[in-house]
Amino acid sequence: MPIRTAFAAMVFGLSFGMAAAAPAWAEFDKISDEGEFQNIVSGKVLTRPLVKLEVSPQGEISGRGATWEITGQWSWRDGYFCRELVWGGSNLGFNCQEVRVNRDRIRFTSDRGRGDSADFRLR
Repeated sequence: MPIRTAFAAMVFGLSFGMAAAAPAWAEFDKISDEGEFQNIVSGKVLTRPLVKLEVSPQGEISGRGATWEITGQWSWRDGYFCRELVWGGSNLGFNCQEVRVNRDRIRFTSDRGRGDSADFRLR
């Protein structure tokens, strides 16, 4: 698997068979409300190794993954964060994701909570 494809699995919980590890004791609370989501991410940078993203209240996603630019759009639909991403020129497509939070960590789980997860620190 090319490095860029494998790395893409770390960006917003893509379905490439890689799940984020989290301590068993960490309980994440589900976020179902767009206003609550915006309060959590407003003014923050979402980080994980080699990834830094910003999610704007205006529906834009921007950042970098490894050395490649990440851009996209997001909306809130039926209690899920739905996004369209382009990473390094590759369209990663549309996906609606469950969002959970635990203090300074946020977890996105693809396919409306049934797919792979990616955890980010909120900084």
